[in-house]
Amino acid sequence: MMYDVIILGAGPAGLAAGLYAGRSRMKVLIIEKGGDGGQIAQTADIENYPGQMLEGESGPSLVERMTKQCEQFGCERVMAEITAVEISGPVKKIITTRGEFEGHTVILATGANPKRIGCKGEEEYTGRGVSYCATCDGRFYSGLEVYVVGGGDAAVEEAIYLTKFARKVTLIHRRDSLRAVKSIQEKAFANPKMAFIWDSVVEELGGKDELASMVLRNVKTGEKTVIEADPEDEIFGLFGFVGRVPGTKLFEGTGLEMNEAGYVPTDQDMRTNLPGVFAAGDIRVKSLRQVITAAADGAIAATMAEKYLEE
Repeated sequence: MMYDVIILGAGPAGLAAGLYAGRSRMKVLIIEKGGDGGQIAQTADIENYPGQMLEGESGPSLVERMTKQCEQFGCERVMAEITAVEISGPVKKIITTRGEFEGHTVILATGANPKRIGCKGEEEYTGRGVSYCATCDGRFYSGLEVYVVGGGDAAVEEAIYLTKFARKVTLIHRRDSLRAVKSIQEKAFANPKMAFIWDSVVEELGGKDELASMVLRNVKTGEKTVIEADPEDEIFGLFGFVGRVPGTKLFEGTGLEMNEAGYVPTDQDMRTNLPGVFAAGDIRVKSLRQVITAAADGAIAATMAEKYLEE
């Protein structure tokens, strides 16, 4: 069967693309190897998505409604791992563990994942004290203590942003100096709510239902330090900003243009350098990676895919 558009990934970008393509009466296939939603599916509380349920919105609840909208407009679904792609020609071929699929256009919405901090207990406390998005989760730590792992531009900028909410933000860095540009460093050092722990890495996390303790190791001396939440708070936040990994390794060698970090540059209409190939969401070169921007990307990509087919 030949599809009008094949969407790779069922995060907010892929689901929004499916919704718009389905409403346009296009023959749509969405391929996802795991559960829908991507990173947002791990978020317990959402506050900043327009039109969300005011009484309380979680990542899974928002994604569930997006998925049902795609089903309503006839999007076909395949749960499979993509093993190879051929996307440079007029017919796009997607090879998966469930067979091969062909389409006239393809929308790449495979997302990007934050690099893990790399400590024991990280997976267990993700969404319960461990976060990788200050914009998403900063407000949940209003008046509490927060720790940030990293030393580059993103880590320091996000740490400064978190001082809007937390009463104290401590940046943990494995070196004795920051890698962020000097202007950002100066802002951090001048901020009275900022503190720094040098030459240290997080080794282990602990707590009952929420993150309440962690073990740090000094990389020079080997000395270990236990940090526990203030008894009145009972919890604290830990944000990891040690980089992101875009889901684009699959497209290496296909002719798709990517930057040094592996992200896909597009124009404002989500077009890549390959005809009929569009990119949406976190795999794009962009300044803000949020659910709302991913959904917007998906809507634009589907609309432009329809125009491509018409032309």
